Amino acid sequence: MFGQVWSREDHLSARDRSIVTVTAIMAGGVLTPALQSHIERAKASGVTAEEMAEILTHAAFYAGWPKAWAAMSMAKDVYTD
Repeated sequence: MFGQVWSREDHLSARDRSIVTVTAIMAGGVLTPALQSHIERAKASGVTAEEMAEILTHAAFYAGWPKAWAAMSMAKDVYTD
């Protein structure tokens, strides 16, 4: 099922899906390796480190700073590699 949703690039690109997914997982407080793997997928889909920082900063105002700081830490690890 997830593969079917992710393959619908004629409706929404993988890059945009990654942004939505990272934001939703972070906002839901799922600060686990699942979030890190989606940050990795976002990077592979072309989301830059600067864009990821901006995405997480923007989401922090709506989802909460503690969640965003945890996600930022994961993103830092992903984008430092």
